[in-house]
Amino acid sequence: MDEHIVPAVPIYQQQLAAIDRWAEIPPIFEQLKAKARAEGLWNIFMPPSEHDDAFFTSVGLTNVEYAPIAELMGRVSFASEVFNCMAPDTGNFEVLHRYGTPAQKQRFMVPLRDGETRSAFLMTEPAVASSDARNIQTEIRREGDEYVVNGRKWWSSGAGHPHCAFYIVMGKTDPNAAPYHQQSMILVPRNTPGITLVRHLPVFGYDHAPHGHFEVLLENVRVPAENMLLGEGRGFEIAQGRLGPGRIHHTMRNIATMEVALEKTCRRLLSRRAFGKAIAEHSVWEERIARARCEIEMARLLCLKAAHMMDTVGNKEARAEIAMIKIAAPKMAQQIVDDAIQAHGGGGVSDDFGLAELWANTRIVRLTDGPDEVHERQLARMELAKYRERDGATS
Repeated sequence: MDEHIVPAVPIYQQQLAAIDRWAEIPPIFEQLKAKARAEGLWNIFMPPSEHDDAFFTSVGLTNVEYAPIAELMGRVSFASEVFNCMAPDTGNFEVLHRYGTPAQKQRFMVPLRDGETRSAFLMTEPAVASSDARNIQTEIRREGDEYVVNGRKWWSSGAGHPHCAFYIVMGKTDPNAAPYHQQSMILVPRNTPGITLVRHLPVFGYDHAPHGHFEVLLENVRVPAENMLLGEGRGFEIAQGRLGPGRIHHTMRNIATMEVALEKTCRRLLSRRAFGKAIAEHSVWEERIARARCEIEMARLLCLKAAHMMDTVGNKEARAEIAMIKIAAPKMAQQIVDDAIQAHGGGGVSDDFGLAELWANTRIVRLTDGPDEVHERQLARMELAKYRERDGATS
């Protein structure tokens, strides 16, 4: 990070400004990826797994070991991809690794593993409240040896990336089945006829090119039946396996955001004077700095506890801890970045200090992989269940 990536940030930005950002990749970026792979710093997000096979063997880091690495990578917006550890590819990789057939792994996972392709996850829809995934209406209909997909998705991150090769699409195969068995997931190559990138969706004005977020229309998109993942009606099962690790990876990077924001705050406050003394010496800022440090340490420890639970008892048993950190970290990060903006005055809301974009990138995490309210509902129900069980046992 210090030797190669941080010094490359201005070069990356300069090169990005000189190209078609939706069609090309800055040359320095590919150079950094080659260096990272040569050093063996590649696909390090994957913990040891019983699913390791000829297609992929994990480097062996646990979630606890990966957490500080992810935090370091989170200090630079594009660093995760340098090490082939970027969303949504990490989640899609885990889906293929855990649930894919040998043929699916060979075609879709191996190029992703090698950093040759990117991917997208198409779940959210504009016409329904997708926080309840049972509402998803995209149709996946079997016709002979093919499935026909019809629907409209949005906030499909990476769907327009120049290296994006395939989408994992969630939709309904049987609307008459039990509620959690109606949905399925299927692999759709990006170049399949019937796919239209309707529009790019900016985040508070930031386009995040070349990755970005897109609205995608699927009209009579035909894919081979063997592209179905795991089987019809298994979509929710796959989603739970996919989203847990992705959620904690986001929070690891949130901690990096907090550290970066607090560093910028402290340096700014020490460099400016108002009303006869350094701004840092005003009590309101002393209080904000102290609170930020406490919250960063609390968030890091909660993140590590969730990672430890995932390592020792599994993702399902760790779902309460994953929910807790997914609720807490983005909110804490959002407040610390907001304070950093305040410390920089008018400069904070400009592009001069990178804080406006940092705030935008932080705010979206409160929606990514499920909004706060869904995780709060899940967590509250788990907490209440403890007391229902205890009261029932004594009555």
